[in-house]
Amino acid sequence: MKTERAAALRYARMFAALGAEPRLRILRLLLSAHPGGMVVGDIQADLGIPNSTLSHHLEKLKRQGLVEVRRERQFLRYSASVATLTELLAFLYAECCSRNRAVRPESIVVPLKSIARKGKS
Repeated sequence: MKTERAAALRYARMFAALGAEPRLRILRLLLSAHPGGMVVGDIQADLGIPNSTLSHHLEKLKRQGLVEVRRERQFLRYSASVATLTELLAFLYAECCSRNRAVRPESIVVPLKSIARKGKS
């Protein structure tokens, strides 16, 4: 029971980190740049987030294991943590699509074009 509660708390923290619109935009951008990731300046230029604010959001995502960072000389390169995202998606899948089948798995496969259209509206 303790393990289940600890896991639920961990996932709740991940969802909270993703609950802010700028952080979700950052993660989507990093996923589009996978596997190479992006340096901070490029993230900032693409999203138009002020540097101090961007640093805060990246740190929050890093603390929850959703992004990874590595130093390249004077630059910091961020990338989406595929392992953590896979774990988070597996948690959701197990709860909604396997155990009680509240959602049919085939209904969550959405063409990328329809996601892009929804994001622009």
